[in-house]
Amino acid sequence: MTTTRPAGQTGGDAAPAPPGPLRPHAGRGVLLLLVASLCFGSSGVIGKPAMTAGLGPEQVAAARIGIAAVVMLACVALLRPSLLRVRRAQWRLLVAYGLLGVAGVQLLYFVAASRIPVGVAILLEFTSPVLVALWVRFVRRVRLPWPMWLGIACALTGLAMVARIGGGITLDAVGLLAGAGAAVCSAAYFLLGERGVAEQHPLGMVTWGMTVGGVAMCVVAPPWTWPGDVVTAQAELGPWQPPVWVLLIAVALLSTVLAYSAGTASLRHLPAAAASVLALMEPLIATGLAWLLLGEALTWTQVLGAAILLGGAALVQLTSPKKQPVGEPLPVAD
Repeated sequence: MTTTRPAGQTGGDAAPAPPGPLRPHAGRGVLLLLVASLCFGSSGVIGKPAMTAGLGPEQVAAARIGIAAVVMLACVALLRPSLLRVRRAQWRLLVAYGLLGVAGVQLLYFVAASRIPVGVAILLEFTSPVLVALWVRFVRRVRLPWPMWLGIACALTGLAMVARIGGGITLDAVGLLAGAGAAVCSAAYFLLGERGVAEQHPLGMVTWGMTVGGVAMCVVAPPWTWPGDVVTAQAELGPWQPPVWVLLIAVALLSTVLAYSAGTASLRHLPAAAASVLALMEPLIATGLAWLLLGEALTWTQVLGAAILLGGAALVQLTSPKKQPVGEPLPVAD
């Protein structure tokens, strides 16, 4: 990290000036979020074959978060241990982030994806921008412009079309409820992440959040209860037949470690509302991959509903405020 000397002071004994603020860079934030969306969008397509092979949603979620937590904790502890320093006042937020933004989102999403098409499950989760806007309005008491209310109405209309509510609910009720629960936890991910990275380096926050979520999921689904014959069995993923354990590692490293690191880092450059809109590319990626690799196609009514839902969710955030500078991250070297 470079430092500057106060004006009029020279020599080697000059004290370094305190670090300046980190200036948000919108382009960098968008790029990080695109990477995160691609990685997050692959999770359902990678995880569903493991569930089809015989693992439960809670076991896939436990493997995903647990492996990711071990990898991230080991890497950060070896390379940048200073990022693991946490003040006592920050633990409450980190625990909430780990339980809701990590464990809650992934467990409920996998429950939904195991019972309804991946595309529908991810679309249900991505009603979270509406929940973020409603939180801002009724909890933070910030007045919303009328286009946001129009966007909320469009998103809810599109959601009804995707879930086929107009013709009677034909999708699994538990899957639909799990998808709605994932949306609540996803909104918490954005809101808690935005607040947390203002005081802590994103990598440290993700590492501790993943660790908290991994511990919680391993209590729900202890690894020693997983069926060994299923873990070593072959799964069906499009034209490939990888072992289930390969899918678990892939969903942990690609769809979790890289996804959460890039997504949380983007919140240093983008407000939560704007980030939640750009992340709407994730359901498009997930739906496309599910169609190509799993043969899950949506009806034309659901496709139209998805377009209305995503358009409404984007409209909700068109007037989101600009991100303010936050404190500079901790030094690269210890």
